[in-house]
Amino acid sequence: MPSSVDARLAVIADHVDRYRDEIAEIAGEPGLASSEDLVRALYEAERALRSATRALVLARTIAR
Repeated sequence: MPSSVDARLAVIADHVDRYRDEIAEIAGEPGLASSEDLVRALYEAERALRSATRALVLARTIAR
């Protein structure tokens, strides 16, 4: 696999992981505790991004 593809996938995985961290931080804010639906949706988004990161890591492994 060309190193540029590997590098691009690595960058994308890093960005997705950072977005996951940001969403987790937002979901943990004390002011949101009263909005259970919002917190639930944010944690669902966090889980989806965690899965996306794993898929990207797997793609990098397969492509090597």
